[in-house]
Amino acid sequence: MIMKGLSRQILLAMASVTVAAGLLVFFGTYLAFTILFYFSPWSENTDNWLTGFDFIILGVLILIALLVAAIASIRLARRILEPLESLAKSARQIKDGDLSARALPGDHSLGETALLVEDFNAMAQRLQDMASDMKLWNATIAHELRTPLTILKGRLQGMIDGIFEPDEKSLQALVLQVDSLARLVEDLRTVTLADSGHLDLRLQPVRLKDEILKLGAVLEQDLKQEGFELKLDLFDLTVQVDPMRIRQVLLALITNARRYAHRGLIEISLRVERDQVILRVADEGPGLASDIAASAFEPFKRGGASGSLEKGGNGLGLSVVRAIVEAHGGTVRHAPSEKGGAMFEIFLGNPVT
Repeated sequence: MIMKGLSRQILLAMASVTVAAGLLVFFGTYLAFTILFYFSPWSENTDNWLTGFDFIILGVLILIALLVAAIASIRLARRILEPLESLAKSARQIKDGDLSARALPGDHSLGETALLVEDFNAMAQRLQDMASDMKLWNATIAHELRTPLTILKGRLQGMIDGIFEPDEKSLQALVLQVDSLARLVEDLRTVTLADSGHLDLRLQPVRLKDEILKLGAVLEQDLKQEGFELKLDLFDLTVQVDPMRIRQVLLALITNARRYAHRGLIEISLRVERDQVILRVADEGPGLASDIAASAFEPFKRGGASGSLEKGGNGLGLSVVRAIVEAHGGTVRHAPSEKGGAMFEIFLGNPVT
């Protein structure tokens, strides 16, 4: 349909332009010479009107021009329409669910058409990647939800059947599984809202030092019991942030260190470097494995060497950190610490003056 309709329009347009140009040149030339002869006649006996032979010459020239225009328009239409036909075919395949369909650019001398096809193929590739990521997300979320739900169902069914006594210890274990589900749901909600640009932030001037000290006081005792020591090196400065979300970021990074790092020092530092607020959280090792360092902030990325799976990690902690930091207009990156562990640097922009 595209080939027939558009090629016919190109052919008619070029034929019309050819006829119009031929008539314009012929009669324009005749008119010019008529005016010239009027002001400067060559002979009084000269006939200034067109003869039949002149019309025959005009018709032959227009016919030749039409043939040339038809050949040129057909070749031009083929060069233009081949990639467009491939584009339309691929679009129909994608509409029918085949996200692997790609258009062929054809003649690269038509730069705009080739760019259009390349942009379409890039869009199709992105759709395919998004569909693959969605399938992976669904499978991973189902896997993460299955474990606590299975435990809950088994324990509750055991209590109903009289196998387990509904004592305080059993109920506390069930509450822990519910808490695990609640954390997973909240982390998924945070990442999803951030990706869609709808993460709710309540920005206000905050003294970060005070917020970090409060969080450290809450976590210090539990960290000591697990063999960690919390060291704080903080500048006193004020930043425009959402305090609850920043506490969530710090808690995720400290929890990440508790699950992955060797027992030892966890250091939190707050600095201003080059008019930019930098918040660092570092541990003493072993650091991120080389196979996940490049994708550490992607959802559901976990290192197998640290044994964090036994400690209940859901693989969303660092993706939540990135989502919150980017929602603040900042950036986060990973680098090896001075002691061979992992160091996460958060850049939050300028301090409030």
